[in-house]
Amino acid sequence: MTINEILKQYWGYDSFRPLQQDIITAVIGGKDTLALLPTGGGKSICFQVPAMVKEGICLVISPLIALMKDQVENLRQKGIPALFIYSGMSFLEVKKTLQNAAYGNYKFLYVSPERLETNLFLDYLPSMKVSLIAVDEAHCISQWGYDFRPSYLRIAQLREYLQAVPVLALTASANKSVQDDICEKLLFPKTHQRFQQSFERPNLSYSVFNVSSKQNKLLEILQNVKGSAIVYCKSRRHTKDIADMLKLNNISASFYHAGIGNDERNKRQENWINNTVRVMACTNAFGMGIDKSNVRAVIHYDVPDCLENYYQEAGRAGRDGRRAYAVLLYNGKEVQDLQLQSNSRYPGKEEIKTVYTGLMNFLQVPAGAGMGVTYDFDLTNFSNAFKINVITANYAIKALEQEEILSYNEAFFNPSTLVFSCTKSELEAFGQGHPEFESLIKGLLRSYGGIFDFPSFIYEARLAKLIGKTPEMVLQELIHLRSFGIVEYERQNDKPQITLLQNRMYADSFQINLGNHLKRKQQYELRLRAMLEFIDDPAECRSKKIATYFGSAEIKRCGICDNCINQKNTTISKEDFEAISSLLINRISEKPAGANDLLNALKGIKKEKFWKVLDFLQAEEKIYLNKDGVFLNKK
Repeated sequence: MTINEILKQYWGYDSFRPLQQDIITAVIGGKDTLALLPTGGGKSICFQVPAMVKEGICLVISPLIALMKDQVENLRQKGIPALFIYSGMSFLEVKKTLQNAAYGNYKFLYVSPERLETNLFLDYLPSMKVSLIAVDEAHCISQWGYDFRPSYLRIAQLREYLQAVPVLALTASANKSVQDDICEKLLFPKTHQRFQQSFERPNLSYSVFNVSSKQNKLLEILQNVKGSAIVYCKSRRHTKDIADMLKLNNISASFYHAGIGNDERNKRQENWINNTVRVMACTNAFGMGIDKSNVRAVIHYDVPDCLENYYQEAGRAGRDGRRAYAVLLYNGKEVQDLQLQSNSRYPGKEEIKTVYTGLMNFLQVPAGAGMGVTYDFDLTNFSNAFKINVITANYAIKALEQEEILSYNEAFFNPSTLVFSCTKSELEAFGQGHPEFESLIKGLLRSYGGIFDFPSFIYEARLAKLIGKTPEMVLQELIHLRSFGIVEYERQNDKPQITLLQNRMYADSFQINLGNHLKRKQQYELRLRAMLEFIDDPAECRSKKIATYFGSAEIKRCGICDNCINQKNTTISKEDFEAISSLLINRISEKPAGANDLLNALKGIKKEKFWKVLDFLQAEEKIYLNKDGVFLNKK
């Protein structure tokens, strides 16, 4: 099939979005390619369609477990066979997945970057007919990007084994230096292709408000802007507080963060997607991979620490092309706190060492051991147990992760998996002897294709609804099936996890590269400065400022952000200026008055224009303000 026929058959679209076809053509032509597409720009189609054209399997590298899971599930629902491997899977699960990738009829293998250098992966790699390497969230490869993941540096080593295979790097937000770093780290030749969609969003209005009461401003926005909305918050506690406040004001709302159980998160997400709930108050754990086009407002209740995050999150509004609003609320104290965050985000060597030693003791790791072992981890319990500030602990662990001492997955989600461990004839015989399991077995077979060959993600609550039983009954029956040896069943795990990438270091041999650590601190401060300049600028078009930051300065003023609107309101034609000037001078001649009295007397004049003319007349000394605060004409 042609790429257009594939697009129509599997995705139901008649045509590609801007740049998608150009990127796909470059990839099919064997070119290494960097693609910068904004949030909601259809990045996944850029590698999924060419992979369907090419013989073999597409290797997709992504750091986001939840996004990998969603994409694999979506592909399977379209009848496209896909697999994925992520940290937390057992050795046997990984081995079976790699065997299927090498010898089965699969089109996609999604992997987390940590897996790329393992001996098991490299053993099976030569047997895979890899047609394309797709690197999602490619900004993670740059040490100077906002979300550097050292495991991404291993990707380039794949090229030794897959020399003729093209690489497609995709990201929604990377400035020019990060773009160049991506291409360098992935060993792109000079002949590589680079595509960047315009950062122009003509339907999205950006606004920034310095407010004393964020709650009142939030209510005002949601009362004026109807339709679905997202409110982004920095803390989990804020999400619940805001949702409760909105409900008290008769606005349908829910809250979402990584600390909520997976079933409940899925339920809340579905309610919001289906418009049962209007507003979702959430942390940045929400929104990744969600395809909802009719979001009318994205409101940031707290200031993000970089424009990359802000642009991605704000970009979830107005994907249907209709007018939408991205609103950022802040106050002076918040800006001051942000300016002081650099030291807490990048703790010193002794602080990092203290956290590392405490962590090893907390996990009960013997000295000289632990490499490759994964542990469930609760940051709050750890901080309380060792009396370490939770913020210091979190960022010290991040520093250890960036130096490849450990891997920390805060929002870990390992879905329930099930595979039949018997033959079809054995299952039939079992069913005849145990009719009480008939509805469950039929529900499994109807819902999950290939469940005899490979562990499938299963959702107990959904299965329970299908067969008319409670989730608790389904859980017990699944456990019984496992005890009979009919299935291999692993229940979901959504606890954060730490994987040690090195054996525990002895206290006197603790090492960390402070040079890299300090450089990353400097880059953080530069990104933070750009974010604060975005907030503070009262004149530059917001869309243009974002585009300039990302190296695309050619776009014109949007005309709909707060700064553009304010400029329109204060732009005065020669006729308007003369008319307002004449009215002011005549009114002051008749009856000298203060500024507010003059404004009230001259009905129908926009106050922005009034102040501009008043300031001009004072500067030109045509009027003056006496000691009583009254304007008089110069004689």
